[in-house]
Parts: sequence; C-alpha cells; structure tokens
Amino acid sequence: MAGTAVIIVAAGRGQRFGAPTPKQYLQLCGAPVIRHAVAAFVGHPAISVILPVIHPDDAIALADALDGLDYAVPVAGGATRQDSVRHGLAALAALPPAQVPDRVLVHDAARPNISRALIDRVLSALDNVPGVIPGVAVVDTLKRAEAGGAVIETVSREALWRVQTPQGFRFAELLAAHAATAGAALTDDAAVMEAAGHPVAIVEGDEDNIKVTSPGDLSRMEAIMTDPASRTSASRPAFRIGTGFDVHRFGPGNSVVLCGVEIPSDSALLGHSDADVALHAITDAILGAVADGDIGSHFPPSDPQWRGAASDQFLCHACKLMRDAGYEIANIDLTVICEFPKVGPHRAAMRARLAEICDLTISAVSVKATTTEQLGFTGRGEGIAAQASVMISAIR
Repeated sequence: MAGTAVIIVAAGRGQRFGAPTPKQYLQLCGAPVIRHAVAAFVGHPAISVILPVIHPDDAIALADALDGLDYAVPVAGGATRQDSVRHGLAALAALPPAQVPDRVLVHDAARPNISRALIDRVLSALDNVPGVIPGVAVVDTLKRAEAGGAVIETVSREALWRVQTPQGFRFAELLAAHAATAGAALTDDAAVMEAAGHPVAIVEGDEDNIKVTSPGDLSRMEAIMTDPASRTSASRPAFRIGTGFDVHRFGPGNSVVLCGVEIPSDSALLGHSDADVALHAITDAILGAVADGDIGSHFPPSDPQWRGAASDQFLCHACKLMRDAGYEIANIDLTVICEFPKVGPHRAAMRARLAEICDLTISAVSVKATTTEQLGFTGRGEGIAAQASVMISAIR
C-alpha cells in the first residue's frame, strides 16, 4: 500500500448558490475555487494521489481550473455525495496493488482555504483511530423554532461540533463501510463509518475553513484570503510563540554558514542543504508559531532539489506562510551553542542578514552565543547547536 490519497468531491451543481456555473469553478482571488482546494494538497509529502470526482459535464472546466497541477484522471460522480465518494474509492481500489493507498482524505471542493496544519492534524490522529474529522465547537446558544419563527426550546450546545473537511480515514475501512451502507441517506463519510460501527475522532478545525455555499460565503472567503486582518479572532490570537532547535555536526571544510553569513572555521558543518543551523532553528520556530509542521515536512532531506541549498530559502518560505496566516514577526531571539568558531566578531553581520531576510528592523533581532563548558557534543567540538524563539503578532 502507498501513502495517502485525497478524494476531492466536486460533482455537485451548487443549486443553493444560484449561479449558472457550479460554485467550485467560480473565480476566487484570481483562480477557481476548486484550484485552491486541490493546491492545498499538492506537494504535501504524505499525499500520493489527488483524485477529483466530478460531474460528467465538467471535464473541460476541471482541466482548465487545474491546469499545471498534479492530479489523477478524474472520476464521474453519482447522484449523491455518498455515491460520488464511493465512486472515488472504487477507482482507488482498482489501482495496481502497490499504489492502493492505506489512508484517504475526503475533501469538499467548495472549501478552498485549507491549511497545512489542519491536514497534518487529521493525518496525525489517523495513527490511533480509523476515522478523523476536523470540527469547531459550537459556542452560540442554540434554539429550536417552528417554521414561522416561534421558539420551541433552547438546545444544549454541550458536546456539539460543526464538522468540516478534509475528513481522514483508513482506506480499507472506509471502502468497506461505503459498501455496507450503500443506499442509506448519510450526509458525510464520518456518518458512513459510524453506521458501520467504526469509531471516529474529532480534531481541532479552523474557523476560516469555510464551505462556499452562498454568494456571501464567496465574498467572505475573498476577504479572508486577500486581507489576513479579516480572519476570525478565534483562529488568530493576538500573539503566538514558536521555538526551534537544530544541530549539525562538523566535517571537512574551512568555513561554516550561520544566519547566511560565511564564517572562517577549521571545519564545515555537514547537512543536506548548506547546514545553516541558525536559520534552520529560526525556520522551525516560525513554523511552530503558526502550527504548520517543521522544516523537514516542507523541505524533506530526501528531496535532491534541496541538496546544498541556501537556507534563506527555507526561512523565506516560513515567513510567507506566517504572513499568509495573518501574522508578522515581533522579535527573534537566537542562541548559537558551540566551542568554535567565535560568533562574537560576526554577530553584527548575522543580525543584519537575519533582519534583511525577514524584513525586520535590526532591533527586533537578537543573536547570542554560548558554550557548554566543554560538556556534551558541542563541548567536545563535534558540532554546533542553535535554539531560537520567535514571537509573532497578528496583523491588524
């Protein structure tokens, strides 16, 4: 079995939206809604295949919408959402045995604003249960009312959640559950699994993971994706803090790179990239602050394109993800731990380069160095460690 497949459910006609074009093909921030939904999964290291399930009339629209993206040959959907997912599962089950996934995510094409962190939360929880759904706890008071508007009763909101996608499942269990519940009127794949007797867990969702159902939703999504200040306060605390730690050992060479500054040394640091241990720690701190994985999940050391790469690329990528999430750096505090080379003479250059990469004033950047009093691997001169703390603040 191979990795995780994603089924993009896109066979609906969007009748509630009221547009002549199905909502998944409407423009949002310069691209179709479905393109945003698919692009969120492209390049994720755990995803092996992305399979759109579409209306038979939409083949050309899909090809135009996803031009340049890597996805599987689309499958025709069915009369209901449940039928469409079942068609997608059947297509995945028909792959050569080595390509059949062991896990599957099911995602609505009309949810264009999925974060890497949300995908990772669902995948991580699948290690322990056969089904996982993201959800947002209900916080508003709930009322049951008659058709005319008269309130009948107040409904307890305790233990109630608003469920989102992507929903994640172990592939074999979901395939069997759909076969066992064919014909039943079930609204999502979690309900299919529950009906088949499988436990399903909830992980934290995202208030900004909106399903586009009405024109108002499309306008709100446009605001969120173009203006980070429009994001909900619930998903954007005023401040967040991340920490990072990295280590690289010494090898043959005559210089090391710290904060993008080349420093003469009796040894070089070994690593898949340029082994800039300082920038790696800061990159991880920023990714931690926005809860978006770590440097290895974005730039796998197994990927040959990053061999010898300058680490400022990694830091710039983390900064972009941070800004896309609606944040900016308040300050960076870096500590380099080594017996040699001496960092003090290069501290000013390191601060200046770090401020340049992150588009900060130099007063927001602290670079310190210390030794471990000849204790441990750094004390024995075997390598360099770095730890970083980063505070980010919501863009107002």
